[in-house]
Amino acid sequence: MNNINNGKSEKEKHPSIFEPFALILNIVTAVIGAVIGMQLVASLGITPNTAIIGALIAMLIARLPITIFSKYKSVHRQNLVQTSISSATFGAANSLLIPIGIPFVMGKPELIMPMLIGAALAMFVDAALLYKLFDSRVFPASGTWPAGVATAEAIIAGDKGGKRAALLGVGAAGGLLGSWLGISMSAFGVAFIGNIWALSMFGIGLLLRQYSIPMFGMDVNQMFIPHGFMIGAGVVALIQVTMIILKRKKTDTGNGSEAAAETYTRSDKQTTRVLGIGFVAYLIISLVLAILGGLMTEMSTGMFIGFLIFAAFAAYLHELIVGIAAMHSGWFPAFAVALITLIIGLLAGFPPVALALLVGFSAATGPAFADMGYDLKTGYILRGNGQDKEFELHGRKQQYITGMIAFGVALITVMFTYKGFFASGLVPPVDAVYVKTIEAGASAEVAKQLLLWAIPGAILQFIGGPSRQLGVLFATGLLILNPGAGWAVLVGILIRVIVLKLKGKEAESSMSILAAGFIAGDAIYSFFSSIFKFSQK
Repeated sequence: MNNINNGKSEKEKHPSIFEPFALILNIVTAVIGAVIGMQLVASLGITPNTAIIGALIAMLIARLPITIFSKYKSVHRQNLVQTSISSATFGAANSLLIPIGIPFVMGKPELIMPMLIGAALAMFVDAALLYKLFDSRVFPASGTWPAGVATAEAIIAGDKGGKRAALLGVGAAGGLLGSWLGISMSAFGVAFIGNIWALSMFGIGLLLRQYSIPMFGMDVNQMFIPHGFMIGAGVVALIQVTMIILKRKKTDTGNGSEAAAETYTRSDKQTTRVLGIGFVAYLIISLVLAILGGLMTEMSTGMFIGFLIFAAFAAYLHELIVGIAAMHSGWFPAFAVALITLIIGLLAGFPPVALALLVGFSAATGPAFADMGYDLKTGYILRGNGQDKEFELHGRKQQYITGMIAFGVALITVMFTYKGFFASGLVPPVDAVYVKTIEAGASAEVAKQLLLWAIPGAILQFIGGPSRQLGVLFATGLLILNPGAGWAVLVGILIRVIVLKLKGKEAESSMSILAAGFIAGDAIYSFFSSIFKFSQK
C-alpha cells in the first residue's frame, strides 16, 4: 500500500497516464462518463458527480485477482481513473452538449458545428487555465474544493481502512439515508469543511430564493435580483483578483520576506501571465466562433468588434465566478451565470444568432474549470498536500494530461452521438430557457433591476473581501432553487461551531472525514437515482 502521509514511497514515481493499460482503461472510463453525462443532462437537466464513481471503479478493479489489475492498489492510479471519468462527464454534458443544443432548439442546425468548434476550444482552454492557476493566490490548493476532498477521503479510506474508513462509512451511510429522505446532504457536508462566512451567505441566499414568495410576496428570480447581485459581486470579484496579484508588487520590498512567505506552487508572476493569456485565448475563440457563425454579415463593424470583446470578457468572468463558487461551496451556477451573460447581450442589442453563440460560448466555460479544480484537489491530498513539491507537480501534470485526453474523448463522443440525441428529442432543458429568453428580448425595466441590485451585490462582495467571497456566494444561493439546501447548510454550520467549541481544533479532522462521507453518499445516491429515472423514461 502507498504511504499517504508523504505521498510516495522512497523511490516511487508517480504513474504515467501513457502506460498502455492505463491509457486504455482511462479512455474506456472517459467514454462511459461522456455517455452518462450526455444522457442525464439531456433527459433530466443535471450532470452527476462521477468522480466518486470513478474512484469506486478503480478500487474494485484493484481487488480483481488478475496481476495487471493489482497496480490499481495505487491511490495515484485510482486518482487518474476518477479524473478521467469526471472530466469526460462534465466536458461532454456541460461544455459541449448544452452549447450545441441552443442552435438546434432555435432551428439553426447550420450553427451546430461552429458552436461545437467554439465550445470545444473553450473547454480545452478552460481546463488549461485551471491547471496553470491551481495552487496560486487566486485558486489555492488549500481551498475547500468539497467534491475533491470527498473523493480523496474515499480513496484514502479504501487504502488505509481503520478508523478513517469507519468514519467515512458512517458519513456515506448518513449521506445515502439523508438524500433518500430528501435532505441535501452535499450541502450539509460542505458546511463542515468550507469557509463559515462564505457558506453562511450561501445558505441565506438559498433560503431567500426558497421562501421569497411566501415571506415577501415576490419571486426574487422573476425580479432579476439574483442576476443583479451576481453582476455586481462578479465585477468586484474580478477587481479583487487583480488586486491580489498586484499586492505582491506593492509589498515586495526586495528583502526576501515576501518570497519566504510564499507557499504556492504558482507564483503571482505566473498567475498574471496566465490570466492575460486566458483573456487573449478567449478573444481569439470568440473571433473564430463569430466568423464560423457568419456574424460578420449580420452586424456592423463596430458591433462586431464590440461582440468579440464582450464575448471574451463574459466567458472570462463566467469562468472566474464559477471557479470561485465551486472552490468555496462545491456548487457552481453555470446555467444561471450564462443566462446573465445572455440578458446583458440582449440589452446590448446583439442579433439573435449572435446571442445564441454568445450564451453557448459562455456556458462552455466554467464547468471544465471547476471540475479540474476538484480533481486536482483530490490528487493534491493523495500526494501528501504538497509536502514533496516535485512529486506534486509531476502528479498534477499527469492528472492534467489525463483530463485533456478525457475531454478529447468527450468531444469525439459528442460528435458521433449528438444527432441521435437530438433526433430522439434529448436536448438539455436549459437550452429551451436560453432560446425563450432570446425570443422574448429584454426591456428597460430588466436593465433597471440589474443595475439596482448590482449595487448591494458589489458592496457585499467588497465587505467580505476575496477570502470570504460573500457577494458571489450569496448570489450563488439566490440563483439556485434547491428546497432544503439552505437549511442543510446552516444547520451543518451550527453543528460545526458547537462541536469545535466543545472539542476544539482536534475535532476538525474527524468532521472533515464525516463531511466527505456525506458528500460521497449524496453523490452516489444522486448518480444511481438519476440512472434509475432515466431508465424509466
